Amino acid sequence: MSVDRIKDATDPATWGPAIDEAVHALSRGELVVLPTDTVYGIGADAFAPTAVQALLDAKGRGRQMPPPVLIPDVRTLDGLATHVPEGARALAEAFWPGGLTLILDAQPSLAWDLGETHGTVALRMPDHPAALALLRRTGPLAVSSANLTGRAAAVSATDAYEQLAASVAVYLDAGDAPGQVASTIVDATGEVLRLVRAGAITLERLREVAPVVAPAAEGGSGR
Repeated sequence: MSVDRIKDATDPATWGPAIDEAVHALSRGELVVLPTDTVYGIGADAFAPTAVQALLDAKGRGRQMPPPVLIPDVRTLDGLATHVPEGARALAEAFWPGGLTLILDAQPSLAWDLGETHGTVALRMPDHPAALALLRRTGPLAVSSANLTGRAAAVSATDAYEQLAASVAVYLDAGDAPGQVASTIVDATGEVLRLVRAGAITLERLREVAPVVAPAAEGGSGR
């Protein structure tokens, strides 16, 4: 496949056609690679189960590792999650948009299938203008790091294309990802907030806002 799939999304003044193309691809159930403030992500309509499955297939990933969901606004939190602890809400207010993913109890009425989530959803609001421009058009997107499972996360659209190629319809290219490190993940579904994966935001910074307990052994989540 040619690299015509890669579309320039570096300048808000000129990225309109690229964003339009990505929106149309997502509406057809296709996949899009988008820049975020951490690494590049591969995205699908969160409410289209076949698109989410295509995302997992593109990465070579099973349903036991469901993708997180990126949202355009902190206020979207209560539409997608329930029983949000005050500590988690404080973290969202402090670090969104930014490199924090919160695992929360999902609203039971939502008609989506992200995989074997056990009734939870991992939410994040990215701090990247192109990603937010897309999300404001599409609403919540299921987004995982833009790489084949077991490979390094893509920090550019070209990196992503070299791994995912024709499985993705549109690649939004905004240059190198500014963060180049994955988001920090906090599980807010239990009695205490628990660090699942250290990443863009340190445990010390989290604890300045809310009590967060680190696990006995650091483990990867892949989200």
